[in-house]
Amino acid sequence: MPDKKCISCGAALTADDIGCHKKLVCRGDSEYMCVPCLAKHFGTTESKLRSLIEEYRAYGCVLFPPKE
Repeated sequence: MPDKKCISCGAALTADDIGCHKKLVCRGDSEYMCVPCLAKHFGTTESKLRSLIEEYRAYGCVLFPPKE
C-alpha cells in the first residue's frame, strides 16, 4: 500500500483512505482519493468522513479493519 498515491493530490494513501474511497465511490476502483480529497469531492468535512470511517469500523465493515 505505501506505493499507492491519491489520484487527485498525490498524497500517500492509508488503508482508511482506500477503504473510504471504496465505500463511498466504487469498490472496483484501482485508483483512489485520500480522505481530504474525498471530502472536497463530496462537499463535506474531513472530520465527518473520519467519523463515518469509525462508525463503519464499529459495525464490522471489512473495508475498515480494527486498529491495532
